[in-house]
Amino acid sequence: MSDTAVEIPVELTASAARRIAEILRKEPEGSALRIGVEGGGCSGFQYTYTITQERSDDDLVLEEAGAIVIIDPISLDFLRGSQIDFVDDLMGRMFKINNPAATASCGCGASFSV
Repeated sequence: MSDTAVEIPVELTASAARRIAEILRKEPEGSALRIGVEGGGCSGFQYTYTITQERSDDDLVLEEAGAIVIIDPISLDFLRGSQIDFVDDLMGRMFKINNPAATASCGCGASFSV
């Protein structure tokens, strides 16, 4: 038998999907959350989050429970295998990316190194 399972390169938790959907309900129709990676931050790379209506043909689009997340191919190289979560704890409310490729990250979780 052949394995017909489709690889999902980035996972969106139910908590993250709920929060993203909540944010997007207040935005114009067709908006999505773009998650990216750029150079900078205290550990070498940092995650970026922007609301956008722009998409490219080669973007990864994740849609779940009203949430739409877009990731460009270059950022996907850094995010492959990651889990995008939303946490609400004593430290605050924030998106948290559990990235298996990160060899180190800063205390706030906004930047990482590979």
